Amino acid sequence: MDICDINADGELQRQIEMEVRMQEGASRLLAACSQRDQALEASKSLLTCNARLLALLGQLQRMRESQVLQRIGHRSSDAKDTLPCTGKLAISGLRIPLMWKDSEYFKNKGELHQCAVFCLLQCGKDIRDTNLAVVDRTLTDICFEDTVLFTEVEPGFQLRVELYSSPMADDASSGARRLSLLGSTLGGQSGRRIRAAFDAATACGSGSGVGGGERAEDQPPALAPAPVTLGPRFHLLGHTTLTMDHVQDSFKTHDLSLTATEDSPFWLPLYGSMCCRLVAQPACMTRPVVMGRLRVKSTADADGWEDIYGVLRGPTLLCYQCEKDMQSDELPLLVIPVNKNTIVSVSEEEVLPAPTLLISTKCHGENIAYTVAPPTPQDTQRWLVLCQQQLHDLNCWQRCCTNLMKIEEPVPRKASATRQGSLYHEMVTPSAGEGHVVQDLSAEITELLVSYYQES
Repeated sequence: MDICDINADGELQRQIEMEVRMQEGASRLLAACSQRDQALEASKSLLTCNARLLALLGQLQRMRESQVLQRIGHRSSDAKDTLPCTGKLAISGLRIPLMWKDSEYFKNKGELHQCAVFCLLQCGKDIRDTNLAVVDRTLTDICFEDTVLFTEVEPGFQLRVELYSSPMADDASSGARRLSLLGSTLGGQSGRRIRAAFDAATACGSGSGVGGGERAEDQPPALAPAPVTLGPRFHLLGHTTLTMDHVQDSFKTHDLSLTATEDSPFWLPLYGSMCCRLVAQPACMTRPVVMGRLRVKSTADADGWEDIYGVLRGPTLLCYQCEKDMQSDELPLLVIPVNKNTIVSVSEEEVLPAPTLLISTKCHGENIAYTVAPPTPQDTQRWLVLCQQQLHDLNCWQRCCTNLMKIEEPVPRKASATRQGSLYHEMVTPSAGEGHVVQDLSAEITELLVSYYQES
């Protein structure tokens, strides 16, 4: 095992250990909550922790299997293949339409059916969740305003979006809990805790999806919340998987596979579709790949050599008069297209101090070619390798490389403005009166868990 494998293995185990501790803390926090809103947020955090834990354990298993194959000499056949660049992936404006019955929506008859819902989004081992939303018959759509951003995404990504629901009706699980549960000791050795956490995340599941076992056989294993005797439970309502083919710089409707029936207490009348904006920014579109002094001419002009400063970025080689013009955002003197129809090779015709590159491409149906002369043979080799890598990246990311799509950075979730002192001590320290509750806990669950374990 080389040093890179050791570092990656250690980092994965550190992340797994952190998620195990977060899972344990979320379970105790759920038992300590005395308000329904607090318990729902804690249950959501627990479900998200379980999903992350199983994703990390799966990645660790795949890494160990790859290390074993390398030790016995069975390397994968594609080990030497050129890897494409990674990029950012953002999903925003999630809208899920509802289809209420006329008697429920227009005539406002029957019992008001309320559910707390949120979306869980998974791309590889990276798992995110949205804010909770309360839904009833007064709404025609479930709306999530969050922008969810994934980084280091590969072009062959699969983004799974799952919608979860929990009934808002009061039940026995909303009674007061013993506040001292959160302050109990988290004992046991790391190995036993990880195994126990894995068993808790996979063995329990009376619900569906992450709540337990109603996925199709070709889907990832169910991610179940840890067994809790008290507290609300979230159940899978519907899911879909988005890929490169769904990326579009505008809002688009996607099919949603439904998993719940009308007799379920957590059921909502989903229409069977989901609308969102899914955009991607490959790294090859956002950063210069290679730059430097060049001499360039069109092959149709025998005496047309021109000294320029070249910058390869996205699907173009931008040619400026000098580096200062590039830094001051001046318009380039020449723009050479670099796209799926482009071929970059070493030219055999020009006899100069250093080998030259021939860039042949097609633009607006016309074949054009340019000869590019870097200063030294080493520069020529560097430009050749990086140009070919850029062509490979552009080909792998396809439609994402036509234009640079705009990604809006996610807005941090706001913490409570009325918070005073330590929320941890408010939870574990009994008040003078009976029925002590924590105010406005929903936006602080994750922050509480992280700060608690940093202090412990």
